[in-house]
Amino acid sequence: MDQPPTIFAPASGFGRAAVAVIRISGPASASVLIRLSGSLPAPRRLVLRTLQAPQVQETLDQALVVWMPGPGTFTGEDMAELHLHGGPAVRAAVLGALAALPGCIPAEPGAFTRRAFLNGRLGLTEAEGIADLIDAETEAQRRQALRQLDGALGRRVAAWRDRLIDLLAGVEAALDFSDEGDVDDDALDAALFAKARVIRDAIAAALDDGGRGERLRDGFTVVLAGPPNAGKSTLLNALSRRDAAIVSPVPGTTRDVIEVRCDLGGLPVLLIDTAGLREAGDALEAEGIRRTRARIAQADLVLLLAEAGSTSDMTDLSVPMPPVLRVQTKADLSEGSRSAEGHVISAMTGEGLDTLLDAIEHHASVSIGGEAALITRQRHREGLTRCRDHLDRLVQGAVLPELAAEDLRLAVRALGEVAGQVGVEEMLDRLFSGFCIGK
Repeated sequence: MDQPPTIFAPASGFGRAAVAVIRISGPASASVLIRLSGSLPAPRRLVLRTLQAPQVQETLDQALVVWMPGPGTFTGEDMAELHLHGGPAVRAAVLGALAALPGCIPAEPGAFTRRAFLNGRLGLTEAEGIADLIDAETEAQRRQALRQLDGALGRRVAAWRDRLIDLLAGVEAALDFSDEGDVDDDALDAALFAKARVIRDAIAAALDDGGRGERLRDGFTVVLAGPPNAGKSTLLNALSRRDAAIVSPVPGTTRDVIEVRCDLGGLPVLLIDTAGLREAGDALEAEGIRRTRARIAQADLVLLLAEAGSTSDMTDLSVPMPPVLRVQTKADLSEGSRSAEGHVISAMTGEGLDTLLDAIEHHASVSIGGEAALITRQRHREGLTRCRDHLDRLVQGAVLPELAAEDLRLAVRALGEVAGQVGVEEMLDRLFSGFCIGK
């Protein structure tokens, strides 16, 4: 079979920096390093070398280089790294020299991690952990991503799958040797149901987590809703501490959804400003209100805003309502007309904002805090749900051995899809295309 091409890419950020790192992986890594630096250094030791462009024998840089022979590398292949001076011109010159070498091509996003997965250096859930770690914005997201990278889900799925394969082997034996006197179908069925029920219950317990892992990964969604001019955009700017939304006394200024990510106590919170709820004056405002109702239905928490002393009742929003915090705004303008219901705030003076933030943080902590979640993506949940459903059908009563075997095969396949062992090529393309180049 043809050898894969040798890939290269910058593994550090672009722009002016002290050091720029370029990674190389593939069968030609050794020859590439020799052609650039003159000789192959001792494995896994940084050495100072003068890099030259092989085509024109021009000095490119004085750099630290390291040679890492496979398979004990991140990708499982021969690898090399070049630690250059971080100027854009130096990096561009070295990348140009690498591109001119035969069999050496620029890496696509996620190419290094994809090779690590294909070469068995890490599982699919661990690769997803790397993607989540790169994207982590808060301390809680970082911890969750590290658990996935460490194999928390991968090990559990592998154990469940191994036990189901053992059960499937027993059922297959009953089918293949049913006429043998030493095969006890009744005893086999009893043991099968008991063991399958244990695995089913363990998977069901993992699924019964309230979606904490996905919510932590994507962010706890807080929607600011209410009538026009209730102070939603002003509150969004105050909570995010920047001018994220346009503030105007003209009703209906906000037409589209505006999102701002925040870190509250290490938890990711997504604040969403929405169009004011009223009878729409035109088609554009009507679309904004439709989007508002859709986001309210999908929210984890709704801040229902109204001016202090207002008689506006926004209880019936004609959508399924998540938990609601009522907020009385513009307290600085209505000292004598406050009610005792909800949080009373002034985004202009800061009154009540700390208490409101504490309340939001409490809801987020209850929703996504607590015990570490095993499931962090919808893909995991769908695969485990299919596996649980097949095992449910198996343990509900006596079934023919042929049907038991088929349910076990489908359950094993569902776990294999979670682990990245079957039917995941299209999903791999989507996953690794979201990585940084050089990772």
